[in-house]
This record gives sequence, C-alpha cells and structure tokens, in this order.
Amino acid sequence: MEKSKVYFTSFKATGNENLLQKLHRLMKTAGFENIDFKDKYAAVKIHFGEYGNLAFLRPNYARVVADYVKELGGKPFLTDCNTLYVGSRKNALDHLETAYVNGFSPYQTGCHVLIADGLKGTDETLVPVNGEYVKEAKIGSAIMDADVFISLTHFKGHETAGFGGTIKNIGMGCGSRAGKMEQHCEGKPSVATEACIGCGACGRICAHGAPVITDHKAKIDHDKCVGCGRCLAVCPKDAISADYADSVAMLNYKMAEYSLAVCQNRPCFHVSLICDVSPNCDCHPENDIPILPNIGMLASFDPVALDQACADLCNQATPVESSVLGKNIAHAHEHHEECDHDHFHMTHPDTEWKSCIEHAVKIGLGTNEYDLETI
Repeated sequence: MEKSKVYFTSFKATGNENLLQKLHRLMKTAGFENIDFKDKYAAVKIHFGEYGNLAFLRPNYARVVADYVKELGGKPFLTDCNTLYVGSRKNALDHLETAYVNGFSPYQTGCHVLIADGLKGTDETLVPVNGEYVKEAKIGSAIMDADVFISLTHFKGHETAGFGGTIKNIGMGCGSRAGKMEQHCEGKPSVATEACIGCGACGRICAHGAPVITDHKAKIDHDKCVGCGRCLAVCPKDAISADYADSVAMLNYKMAEYSLAVCQNRPCFHVSLICDVSPNCDCHPENDIPILPNIGMLASFDPVALDQACADLCNQATPVESSVLGKNIAHAHEHHEECDHDHFHMTHPDTEWKSCIEHAVKIGLGTNEYDLETI
C-alpha cells in the first residue's frame, strides 16, 4: 500500500490568520472539497466532554467544520453515542444537556446535535464487517444513516487504549451501548446485587429471559444473554454494568474493526487536534494538566496514518515536567529504570496502542506509512 498524505499545521497564529481560519485552510489543502456534499447528510463525530471536564475540543472548531460542510451544500450534524459507564452522557437527554453546557449548542456550532444511538443507547444498526473478532458491529443508527462521515478528534492520552485518537473516536465512540460493551468485554453484563432493588425492569426489557429475580435481586443468565445492553439502559439504580475483562490488545483489535464498519463504503474525512493533551480520556469528569505542549492540527483521508502521525509528533515533543508523564519519567531516571520514548506508554505503563495501528493496517482500514505535509 502506498503512503498516505497527512497534512499538518501548528497552533501558531498571526494577525492575518487566526486558528479557525487555519483549520479551514488545512482541511481545504487536505482535499475536503473533493467530497460531494451536495444535499448530503454529514455526520461530524466529536466528543462533547463529560460534565466537569474542560480538555475537550472547543465548539469553535466544530463550527468551522459545520460551516464548511454547509458552504459545500451539505447538511451537517454533530454526533456521538451514549456511554457505557454511568456518567453525564449515559442517555440522550443527559448527553444533550452536557453537550449544551459544554458549548455545543446549535447557536454556537451552526448545526444540531444528534445522539446517534437514541434515548437509551439502543438505536443501533448492525453493520457487517466480518472481522477476526467482530462479525456485526453495533453502530449508532444516526451515524450509519449519514451519507458522509467526518471525525473531529481531540488527540490525548488514554488510560486503557494508550492514547485516544481517531480510531478510538470512531470505533469506540460510534458504538451503541451494546457495541461499546462488545468492544470492552465479552458482551455480558452483570448485576451489582447491593445496588439492585429487584424492580424487574431488566427482565421486562429482555427478549431472551436472561435477567432472573431471586430473593428480590436480579441475576443475569449469561447463557441466555446476547449482550444487547438494553438492561443497562433501563436499570433505575445503575446496578447493571459491563464486565471489563478483555485485554488491551483485544480492545484495540475490536476498535479497529468497529472503525472499519463505520468508514467502509462511503466518503470519510478525518481531523485531529493535538492540544490540551490530557493524560486521560475526555470521559473523565476532570482533566489533569497536559502531558505535552500543544503541537498542531492534522487532517487526512486515512485514519490510521493520521493516528500514527499524531503519535509520532507527540513522541518527538518534550513532556510537561510537572505532568503525570513528566513525573513518571523523573521517577524512572531516579530509580535507574528503563525509560522508553513512548510518551503514552510512560503515562500509562499498563497500556499500549501499537496493536490497534497494526490491526487497522491488517484489515485494510488504512496504512501507517505516511508523508507529512506542513502548511
């Protein structure tokens, strides 16, 4: 496979061109106008940020993308799917409220917000992918209904996947609640009996009779459970949760295959901003200080090359000394321990991200070989 083009510009601005204008020029140079947007629905996948987190991308950047789509005759909408964990984005009402509080209102961004997997996270489209680990990806329906798919990613560290980049934004982010569960584990939820009140809501929603109430407590029969995740959505006490059991590598493989399900057979374009590089995902209700300085904005038609380029630029940067990364490096030096040059692995030593890139290349999502063009 030949090298992919990845376009880069720094966060330096002048009196003649601000950062928003620079993002527009980056997208134009990368070939955004080669996509036919005329009368097409364009899903712009973004992370709205958990309530309390301030590291997520500013809505101003989303406005640039939305306005550009409209300029080319398209119909953009910002989108994400509900979370598997309990937080401020576990259903569409809370999710929308959080998006609006964080600045992603139609008046700020120039387009509407659609929570792709619906009110309770159960509006999903089964997308054949025939991967090694995923045969049918469970993707939020509104995302699959779109004619064009655009990812707008905040590149940062991640406590499970090593870093949160474009593939993470697409694969995990576009999965319905059941899709997220499939990626994180074997797809079988369990009940925390101490929180369960035995109301039976899980049993009433299940089409397979998996939840059983015994002594006023629910238990899920994994032999009957198909992993649809509907019981998680209806539990009034959030007593049902996924069993996070799979290895990091398995998570990465599944994310890559989910990304392929989202991107295959339609025009796609990807933007990644390396700024406010927090050590953890924007799903955290807090954000620690950045582990790296702001580096720049990148765009490509290839999500794999884009992630690889972002990782390479980050690993070439000097860590913020007082950050988690800086302290981990200092600790390693102090104790004469091996200190590698992978900033994300040094931030979260139990994680790795390269298996995701390698598997994405293997399944044909893209290539990790790229030419970086600076504008």
